[in-house]
Amino acid sequence: MILAETRKICPSAQMLRSALCSALFLLGAQSVSACDTALILTIDVSNSVDPGEWRLQRDGLANVLRDPEIVATMVESQAAMMMIQWSDEDKQEVSIPWTHVNTELDAVLFAQRALGLERAFVLSDTAPAEAIYFSLEQFADVPDCLRKVIDISGNGTPNAGADTAAARNTAERQGVTINGIAIESMGIAITNFYQRTVITRDGFVLTARRHIDYPRAIRQKILRELSRLLG
Repeated sequence: MILAETRKICPSAQMLRSALCSALFLLGAQSVSACDTALILTIDVSNSVDPGEWRLQRDGLANVLRDPEIVATMVESQAAMMMIQWSDEDKQEVSIPWTHVNTELDAVLFAQRALGLERAFVLSDTAPAEAIYFSLEQFADVPDCLRKVIDISGNGTPNAGADTAAARNTAERQGVTINGIAIESMGIAITNFYQRTVITRDGFVLTARRHIDYPRAIRQKILRELSRLLG
């Protein structure tokens, strides 16, 4: 009688083995699906960007996202990706919401969505500080990601909105990295502005010589961001 009652209370060895296997399986599944990097791709669509330049940015980004090396890097790092269009201080849009790129198919679908995007804003000012603040709010939805990166591109300095350096400093305090692509039409004025006031201390800026050079720069930039080659 005592033995029978003991068996009811104490789990059998088989049950313990089953429970242990289940725990290990769940742990393994969590490890596989863990997000290394949450990356927000932001595109400047202010008044200084004409329709042709907008298409160069959109199509260039979509083609880069289909590049086999980029796809492999996104999948390997189990990246979470988002795309934002921005311009004036009250004009920011999540054009593609958070997408966890766990497979090649996830990457292909994200690239297809990027290629099909319509321009969000026209005839508006340039407010990169608000683009940064808006991007920072989005990371609340990906708390499992180890690193958080804002990829901000633009071809002009601010003519609206808050102080860009203050927004950058807020990102640093929250542990978020900001990297930049400065799209230059002449000289390196935009690059210098990004270096001084946009990118964080652990970030970097690349220069694109006009919008036609944007695809080359964004490819190099995404590889660098997801492979942890910082500085």
